[in-house]
Amino acid sequence: MGRHEATPSLLLLAISFLCTIKWPQIQTAAVTNQQLLKGFTATPEPSTSSFQPLLTDPTGNYSMGFLRVNRTQLALSVLHVPSAEPLWQADMARLARWSESTHFFFNGSLVISDPRTKVFWSTGTNGDRILLLNTSNLQIQKLDKSPTVLWQSFHFPTDTLVENQNFTVNMSLVSSNGLYSMRLGEDFIGLYENFKENPEQIYWKHGALEAKAEIVKGQGPIYIRLDPDGFLGMYQIGSTPVDVEAFYSFQHPIAGFRRLRLEPDGNLKGYYWTGSNWVLDYQAIKDQCELPGSCGSYGLCRPGSGCSCIDNSTEYNSEKECLPPETGNLCSDIEGENKFRVLRREGIELPYKELMGYETTSSLEQCERSCENNCSCWGAVYNNASGFCYRVDYPIRTLLGVGDDTKVGYFKVREGPEKKAESGFGLVIGLLGATVLAFSGVVGFGVYKVWTRKGAKGVSEEAGGVNPGPYKTLGAASFRSIEMT
Repeated sequence: MGRHEATPSLLLLAISFLCTIKWPQIQTAAVTNQQLLKGFTATPEPSTSSFQPLLTDPTGNYSMGFLRVNRTQLALSVLHVPSAEPLWQADMARLARWSESTHFFFNGSLVISDPRTKVFWSTGTNGDRILLLNTSNLQIQKLDKSPTVLWQSFHFPTDTLVENQNFTVNMSLVSSNGLYSMRLGEDFIGLYENFKENPEQIYWKHGALEAKAEIVKGQGPIYIRLDPDGFLGMYQIGSTPVDVEAFYSFQHPIAGFRRLRLEPDGNLKGYYWTGSNWVLDYQAIKDQCELPGSCGSYGLCRPGSGCSCIDNSTEYNSEKECLPPETGNLCSDIEGENKFRVLRREGIELPYKELMGYETTSSLEQCERSCENNCSCWGAVYNNASGFCYRVDYPIRTLLGVGDDTKVGYFKVREGPEKKAESGFGLVIGLLGATVLAFSGVVGFGVYKVWTRKGAKGVSEEAGGVNPGPYKTLGAASFRSIEMT
């Protein structure tokens, strides 16, 4: 074969090889989908291990698609492509399955559904197209004379804010584990610990300093925005902030993208992207002991000394709670009985007591009594010097260890499933023991009858007719062994 004859064959082989290559999906999507129109539909690919892109922004920095969660579940997410960091997630009551029966489609509304559970999530709109902007904002638009935005992800943040995204009093950030949230008050930013059946508790509060502008009552609520210049600005009217929460890089311009996230530990942290990694640029709570759950359930945090357990008898393990975490109230057991034991500890303080209510009592005993018969009270901390009694109306989390023994803690510990399990185990052992004793009694009675009928007669004959009677027989070694059994 000549050189010119071989060239077409090699070219065909090269084209065939290139067609068989599975290129990275994020790169492919960046070329193909920059808008989704009515009629678009997609299903999860079984071979996708982490993220299946459906839509990208014009720069290729952001992508919207299916994020695989715990191998079997699906979340609709917007990712920062260079770092694969999720920035937004559709707020579904529960996640869809990663299955070919799960459908994503756009019929004017953006919908996720499957035949078994029907609709998981929908935007409830009547738009014409979906766009992902170069700010990471996902929008549904109506194409009339000019595009009208019907829905946008910036109005429904999850745990993250990005540059130039307004955060209003109608919104909240919720940590990925659901334990913590961030909301705005009348003139402050608040971080809250969430409980299933109890009131939430604020553990961090940042009020407006109003250095350059004042909050005017009746002129509308405040909002905050993450500024590219490196600060979290609080605004009410106009462009002058009523408060500036500066980041470490404030007034040191950077070219990277910024984000602010409510972390799973309850801290609010800011970052910027260098092009290769995220750099920590801000944290609302700098002392680990001031985080609500830094040492876990019934944990004790001492600044500079780390964590221990308030019961003094349990060894602290960062992978295990000191005592099982609790929810609900203490009167939810059968027949409404208060089944709990009490822990007392000196040198105890609440890490954010200035944000908690208190009452003044004349003694520690009175403070304890105010909590003892209250179903929603899990503990109380009393200050002997001031008489302040702080009641803890939520399950006990991390407490603060101090060197002042006049501050005393009183804490309830529910007699939980372990006690019930132990009782059940004891009942089984008791029944087994009773069965063994009953069996022993039957065997013993049988042996006794045999001995009195045969054995004793033999002994009488061999001993010249002396019959020792049943008492001597019961004392025999063979019977004592049965009795012991």
